[in-house]
This record gives sequence, C-alpha cells and structure tokens, in this order.
Amino acid sequence: MTVYETPLPGIGSRKEIELRDGRRIGIVSHRDGHTELIVSSLEDPDACVASVPLSHEEAASLGALLSAPRLVAQLEDEHAEVPGVSTRQMVLASDSPFVGEPLGATRMRTRTAASIVAVIRAGTTHPSPGPEFLLEEGDVLIIVGTGEGLRRAAEILSL
Repeated sequence: MTVYETPLPGIGSRKEIELRDGRRIGIVSHRDGHTELIVSSLEDPDACVASVPLSHEEAASLGALLSAPRLVAQLEDEHAEVPGVSTRQMVLASDSPFVGEPLGATRMRTRTAASIVAVIRAGTTHPSPGPEFLLEEGDVLIIVGTGEGLRRAAEILSL
C-alpha cells in the first residue's frame, strides 16, 4: 500500500493512503503538534470532505484501535493449527474494576485459563506484559485462550 506524503508549508505535513474506491484517508500533522483525521473527495484527492481534529491521546488511541485487529489476525494465523485456541481483542472500559490496577490483579489465567498476551495503548504495543503492568481505560487487551476462557475473560473485565 502506498502512503502519500505531502509537505504543507507553514502548516506541517499530510500523510494519506488510497482506499479501494479511490478516496484517500489520512492525517494532517500540524507543526504545533495537533493532528487532524481527514477524508478526501473522490473527485479531487486534494479536496478534503471531512476533517476531525484529534488530541494527541485521541490520535494514539485511534492508532491502537486500528492496529489491534491486525495483531489479532496474526495471532489467529499462528494458532490456526492448534484446535480450541482462539484470540480476541477487548477494550478495557472506563467502568471496569481493573482500570488503574496491575494486570496481576485480574488473575486472568488462574480464573479463566486465558492469557493476556499483549496490551495496545496509545498506539504502542506492550507484548507479554508482566503482572505489575498497570491497566488504563481504553487499553486494548489481546487475549488468547479457549472460547469459554475468552467468554469468562470478558465477564471478569466488565464486572
């Protein structure tokens, strides 16, 4: 996939990818540090039909949400020949009792036989987080286990 990068003198830079239908979607990174999510016009890729300003945290969280399915797909491919093992992503909601708690407090493996193998936060993947890893609202948890274990994991995380 081609990433188009256009310098915007006095503003910053624009980075986009082309979608199947010919539109482009991307970001404008301003020199002052703020970011905009943009969608171009189908008829004119230089014309912007939608622009959403994002805070640094929002941009990082969007990046994490977009990268998580790819990581899950990769893990599923690796476990494809292992019967009964599945991979799932779960977003840690603000009302989860584990927000602000260490990962070990979930006792996930002991309670469900499922394991949290990675946490994606603000666009950064934290592989194999230890029990001391502090969980935050919006973390994308990548969990591997049986179907039943994943169901129980979802229940525990949202109690």
